[in-house]
Amino acid sequence: MSKTTPLPPVLALDGPSGSGKGTIGQICALKFGWHYLDSGAIYRGLAWLANSKSVAADDVAGLVALAESMSLVCHVQTDDVAQIEINGRIVTDDLRTEETGEMASKIAPLGSVRAALLAMQRRCRRTPGLVADGRDMGTVVFPDAEFKVFLTASAEIRAQRRFDQLKSKGFDVNLARLLESIQARDVRDSSRAESPLKPADDAYVLDTSALSIDEVVACIMDHVNQR
Repeated sequence: MSKTTPLPPVLALDGPSGSGKGTIGQICALKFGWHYLDSGAIYRGLAWLANSKSVAADDVAGLVALAESMSLVCHVQTDDVAQIEINGRIVTDDLRTEETGEMASKIAPLGSVRAALLAMQRRCRRTPGLVADGRDMGTVVFPDAEFKVFLTASAEIRAQRRFDQLKSKGFDVNLARLLESIQARDVRDSSRAESPLKPADDAYVLDTSALSIDEVVACIMDHVNQR
């Protein structure tokens, strides 16, 4: 009987909006020498691709076909969000447009599209390993991940971090409104029927409220090394 080749290892990094998943995930991917997946780009990526191919939001078969053939690569940028490449083209800025966001909100609830994108995310699991950040990486996408980390922090701390980040890029932002937005998103993410935001039963839950980026990375590295 032939032996089954073991799947590459996965570090599933979940947490609410503003918990630092993207920054931490990219640093960990560099330290491990692993691939990186920003799952937040998945639906916007398909939305951008659909718009560019003139596939309508109600063309479920067309959307599924695009999802099944979509190739997505996340290029690590330790000082910013990852650069997203879809089918050989860098589309990071295109994913942030209002048109893409509107399309993403229309296709995200479609069950067959979600199933196709789930399969697409799992195809990102390649040798030597994968760091995947999102909201359901350890519970739904990679439930068999060797390492599961759930990052959290108070809503106030996360709002301040996002405020500082946007201010540094020249955006005119309001801290109170950012806090309201994060609190509202927390409620939506944790109470939705499908793939709610919650730590996996076997996740290492890490409160980053009082920790620096380097300290968070060190905690994760210690956890992985102990395992």
